[in-house]
Amino acid sequence: MYQWMKDLFPICRSITGNGVRETLQYIKNLIPDLTIYEIPSGTKAFDWTVPDEWNISDAFVIDENGRKIIDFKNHNLCVVGYSEPVDTIMKFAQLDQHLHSLPDQPNAIPYVTSYYKRYWGFCVTEKQRQVLRQYPNKKFHVKIDATLKSGHLSYGELIIPGKIDKEILLSSYICHPSMANNELSGPVVTTALAQWVLKNNDRRFTYRIVFVPETIGAVVYLSRYWEEMKKKTIAGFVLNCLGDEGDYSYIASRLENTLSDRILLHTLKFKTDKFKTYSFLERGSDERQYCSPGIDLPICTLCRSKPGEFKEYHTSLDDLEFVSPKGLYDSYRVVRECLKLMEENCNYRIKVLCEPQLGKRDLYPNLSIKEGGGQNIKNMMNFIAYADGNHDLIEIAEKINVYAGELLPIAARLLQVDLLEKS
Repeated sequence: MYQWMKDLFPICRSITGNGVRETLQYIKNLIPDLTIYEIPSGTKAFDWTVPDEWNISDAFVIDENGRKIIDFKNHNLCVVGYSEPVDTIMKFAQLDQHLHSLPDQPNAIPYVTSYYKRYWGFCVTEKQRQVLRQYPNKKFHVKIDATLKSGHLSYGELIIPGKIDKEILLSSYICHPSMANNELSGPVVTTALAQWVLKNNDRRFTYRIVFVPETIGAVVYLSRYWEEMKKKTIAGFVLNCLGDEGDYSYIASRLENTLSDRILLHTLKFKTDKFKTYSFLERGSDERQYCSPGIDLPICTLCRSKPGEFKEYHTSLDDLEFVSPKGLYDSYRVVRECLKLMEENCNYRIKVLCEPQLGKRDLYPNLSIKEGGGQNIKNMMNFIAYADGNHDLIEIAEKINVYAGELLPIAARLLQVDLLEKS
C-alpha cells in the first residue's frame, strides 16, 4: 500500500481531469475488474451539475531576473485547484491579491480550490510571501497553462457478487493533488481490501466498491444508483485519512445505530488501543451524501486523525513522511475485521428450552470444581443465555463484553451439535 501511495503521490488530481483518470487506471491495474466511467460535463445530478473538465500542464511565476519563484512542477499544491488560464505581467501588489498562505503555518503550502467559480491563484508558504512583499513594485510574469472546457467526470466502480445481492459499500475519494494521508491513504487501503474480498470465494454479501471525486462524484454516483443501493445496502464505510498512526476516528452515520455503526464501534473497542467518536454533526466527507435525507444509506466513516483536526491537513506537510506502512496496515486490518464480522453476523436461537445439558455433548466439564470451566465456558453459557433469535452476534457480544470474533468458534460448535440455529 505504501508503494502504491509513492507511485500515485506526484499526480495532480482534481474533481475531473487526466489526473483522476491516471489514478483510476493505476488502481485498475491492481484490481482489473474495476470499471471506469466517464460522465459528461453538464450532466444533471440531483441539485448539482457536472462541471467543465480541468487539466493543467504547467504554472509558474517568474521575476524580472528570470527566476521561477513559484513552480507548479516543484509542487502541484502551489496552484489553486481549477484555476482558469492566465498569462500576463503584473506587479507584486496585484499578484498578492491572488496568493494564499497560512500565517500560523509559515512553512506549509495550503491546498486551495475554486471549483464552481472562475478564479485563478497560487499558494505559497507564508515565509515566501513575506519575502516577496518587500518588493511591491517588482514585476512578475504570471502563467497558468490550464484548460477549462467541456469534458467528463471520471469514477471507478467494482461490484463483487456474493451469494446474495445484499450489499456492503466501500467508498473512497480520488480528487486531491499531492497529499498522502488526506488523499491517497483511503484509495490504497480500499484497493487492498478489494483484493482481499476478491480472494474470499465464500463471501455471503455482494460488495460495491467505488472510487469517486469527493462530493460531486458521490452525488453523481448516487443519482445513477441510489434506488438500487437503498434496496440492497446493509452496511458500509467511507474510508479516508487512514495512513498516519494517530488515534482512530469514528464518524457516526446520520441515524447512528446502523449495523455499520455497531460493528465499527465494536471492532474499535476490542481491536484498537484508543479511538475517538464523532457525531454526524461533525461529518466532513461523502457520508454527507450517502446519509442525506431520502438516500438514508447505513454508512459511517473511519479515519485515523480526523480531517481538519491534524495540522498537516490540506497542506504540503501531508506528505509521504506523515504516513507509514504500519499506519496503513493497521487501518486495513481494522476494516478487514469489520467485514469479517459482517459476513458472519446473524441472529442465533438456542433450540432447547431451559439451559441445555452441555456435559453430555462434551461441551462442559463433567467434574464440578471451584474454578468452573474457565472463561471459554463462561462465554459459551452467556452466549446461550442471549441466543433467543432476537439478538444478532454483535448485540450478544456487546452484552457479554466479548469480542464477537471470539464467539464465532462457540457458535460453530453449538451449530455442530444441533443446539443452535441461525434465524
